[in-house]
Amino acid sequence: MMDPSPPYEHLRVLTDHNGIFEHALLDAPRRDHGYCVDDVARALIVVAREPRQTAELGKMAAIYLRFLESAVRTDGLAHNRMSAAGEWSDEPAMGDWWGRLLWALGTIAAQRGDPWTRARALRTFRIAARERSTSLRTLAFAALGAAEIVRVRSDDHIARTLLREFVAAVPAPTDPTWIWPEPRLAYGNASIAEALIAAGHVLGDTDAAARGLRMLEFLLSVETSDDRFSVTGTGGRGPGESGPLFDQQPIELAALADACARAYAATGDPAWLPPISLAWRWFTGLNDTGTAMFDGLTGAGFDGLERDGRNENRGAESTLAALSTYQQAHRHSEVMAG
Repeated sequence: MMDPSPPYEHLRVLTDHNGIFEHALLDAPRRDHGYCVDDVARALIVVAREPRQTAELGKMAAIYLRFLESAVRTDGLAHNRMSAAGEWSDEPAMGDWWGRLLWALGTIAAQRGDPWTRARALRTFRIAARERSTSLRTLAFAALGAAEIVRVRSDDHIARTLLREFVAAVPAPTDPTWIWPEPRLAYGNASIAEALIAAGHVLGDTDAAARGLRMLEFLLSVETSDDRFSVTGTGGRGPGESGPLFDQQPIELAALADACARAYAATGDPAWLPPISLAWRWFTGLNDTGTAMFDGLTGAGFDGLERDGRNENRGAESTLAALSTYQQAHRHSEVMAG
């Protein structure tokens, strides 16, 4: 039986007054490596999703939101990297971080709670949404934030436009045996399918939603081996390539759990629930090497599943992926039990 909330101790260790440190050496933050928008955006989503809010989580959310606000320039371009001294160390540009930033801001803007916090998130979302990425994956991350806004503000023109542009940008597959819009699977793969399901659902575009569901079904068939997930490794995966592939990254499981939860919410079909549990079980050892990828005492996630075990470092991305998957598994466990 899962506890209602995962432990957030390691997340607290990685977080200071500026944001969340990107890397760790074992369980200690590597402060000299600084922070990045990618991970702060992930952290804000995880903290916002937690149903049992505490004063400490609220303080962390405030730190993360302030970080994201400061990253966005008035033209919509965004910094990604901040030094340990609290100064931006890169030029504003476009990248995955821009998409994840919009995802997090849309999540906050659509939440119940403090109206001022929601207004701040929506304002920064609208500034950043002036730009557009040509990367399908980056645009998918942004679309997930836009879908959250349209879910509660159906007439929001900026968010609806972003969603329509994302739907139009997803190419139709040309190979009936490879139902994926890219020639190879890369990283965060399920987020593309999830964004298409989400966009189709809130826009009333049944064709887009159906395409997203077919993509997710295909991805599950490719990423499943026997009774477990065997996800794409850091080298990617193309047609005809079978696993196990390494290094497997925890973000793949978090993306799969999110996408299946989205598919269930959109369709009500309980067939989407077992993969959410399976994604969590990857962290507890049901994976290609039988290795636990989560520290249940601190809430830390290990940085990668390797052929001979695991990467013992516990950085922000992997920790947040584990916490996010835990949240989805617990949230849907009662539905499955019923």
